[in-house]
Amino acid sequence: MKKTGEGLTRRDFLKGATFATLAATMGLPGQTFAEGGEKSESSRVVLVRHADVLSKDGSASQEVTEEMIQSGIRELFQTETAEEAWKKLFGPEDIVGIKSNVWGPLPTPGAVENAISKGLISAGVDEKNIDIDDRGVLRNEIFKKATAYINTRPMRTHHWSGVGGCLKNPIMFTPTPWAYHDNSCADLAKVWELSVLKDKVRLNVLVMFTPLFHGVGAHHFNAEYTWRYNGLILGTDPVAVDSTGLSILNSKRREYFEEDRPIKPPAHHIVFAQTKHKLGISDPSRIDLVKLGWKENILI
Repeated sequence: MKKTGEGLTRRDFLKGATFATLAATMGLPGQTFAEGGEKSESSRVVLVRHADVLSKDGSASQEVTEEMIQSGIRELFQTETAEEAWKKLFGPEDIVGIKSNVWGPLPTPGAVENAISKGLISAGVDEKNIDIDDRGVLRNEIFKKATAYINTRPMRTHHWSGVGGCLKNPIMFTPTPWAYHDNSCADLAKVWELSVLKDKVRLNVLVMFTPLFHGVGAHHFNAEYTWRYNGLILGTDPVAVDSTGLSILNSKRREYFEEDRPIKPPAHHIVFAQTKHKLGISDPSRIDLVKLGWKENILI
């Protein structure tokens, strides 16, 4: 809802209050979030969920995952078919690296990688010009020649940055990832300024099948702190995508702990990506969030 000439509407006020609360959980109370772009700017993000995407053993259905990716990208670009949407982003001339994530307890599902690869092929990208990698991106010949990237990984809490999402996923494009750890990784958005990456990421897919909403210590994982959310978040703006994912994690934490328990360290790199680095939009009142599919316990 837009602001009227008379001031803020009730909805504007409530959304602003929500963002102020979100900001407080990041250690930034009182921050002015209109910074980082004109007030009229917004980012479109699609959240798509499906009750049957995961089997009893937790593996992702290839068929359902493809359906989710297709419906999500179609809605993101408001096209009649998914193929039209893919063709808005990629073409036969492109060489595309799919930046995945191989972290053992919660890797990017193969079903997501395969669905993205099929989408690229439907846009005319030659299969030999597509590759999937994580820790080897700087040595991968396709990634070295890439004209474009797709960025995908599961959402989880993280010992150094508060959360690991799409903003953090390209950290392997630098040979010195530890150089971005200062102040709880506050300046992670600088990674996106690297020449190998700048302006090349055309789509972000944050996997919310079984997010990790709580962790203690480096590389910590406990399945008790995951749940079957069965979702994917798609967008061209990694800041808006991660902000949406963080809102869901915070809602789950309130539900589980029965109190507001901020993620530590604060995931303030998401807000700084907007206010300091002008990479995208973290303010939920400026995120055009479209929700598709299964609505039960959507938490946002």
